[in-house]
Amino acid sequence: MRRSRDERDQTQVYGLIKTMRGLSSCAAWTVIACLAAGLSVHAQWLNQAMAGAPRTADGKINMTGPVPRVNGKPDLSGIWQVQAEPRAPGGLFGLGESPNSKYFRDILSDFKPDERPLTPAGADLLRKHGLPGAFNPTLNCLPDGVPHGDLLPEPFKIIHSAGVIVMLYEVETTFRQIFMDGRRLPVDPSPAWQGYSVGRWDGDTLVIETAGFNDASWLDARGTGHSTEMRVQERFRRRDYGHLELTITITDPQTFTRPISVSVVEELLPDTGLFEHYCSENEKDAAHIGKAR
Repeated sequence: MRRSRDERDQTQVYGLIKTMRGLSSCAAWTVIACLAAGLSVHAQWLNQAMAGAPRTADGKINMTGPVPRVNGKPDLSGIWQVQAEPRAPGGLFGLGESPNSKYFRDILSDFKPDERPLTPAGADLLRKHGLPGAFNPTLNCLPDGVPHGDLLPEPFKIIHSAGVIVMLYEVETTFRQIFMDGRRLPVDPSPAWQGYSVGRWDGDTLVIETAGFNDASWLDARGTGHSTEMRVQERFRRRDYGHLELTITITDPQTFTRPISVSVVEELLPDTGLFEHYCSENEKDAAHIGKAR
């Protein structure tokens, strides 16, 4: 289960530097990235009942209740967060960070180490991102990009309307617009962290196509990179009131030898709101990282 939002700490990585000295540089960077993603502050509407939500006899949200609909399609509105694997009793991901998805840590976690479908350029980029002193966008308070924002151990909010669907990410208080008005993706876009997104319905499944990325974001906390040729497809299906099934397919011939697909479940966070979050306000890690090496 996700940690209670009013119990989160403003964690500082420096307290774990000694622990990480025994890890590889790549593993240490992963720990730092996981911790950095878990920083947040309190919001005014921590506990606010959702109007019109189905509830059980004890007043709790009925997470398996019926799917709400708008204009004949499933209403995807709500605050969502990817389901996490159970916290390990110790080791790399038992250091105190928020419970998280294996794909947040490593987008290629379904593959054996010697079977990862990386091109030579993709493998070299991952190696460079694991070197001491490598530029880490997360540690520099830059956006998480797509699809990493869907996989964070932090929530995002979907605002569903007919012409545009908006995703508000709590981390860095950033947003995406998914245009549903039939427009095409831009032919020669200015490279962007979130890319450019258009959506369509395939039955009751929302299909989002995104392209036009810069090459600065990481696909996971491990440091898997991508090129400006990357295209991302997200398929969202609300299976019941409290769960969104999401399949992500990444196509980037510069980085991967074939398209990469992962499937996760996003869980509704009921009766709460998003927090304002800017990591630069409490960023204390960068000054200490060099001392850990």
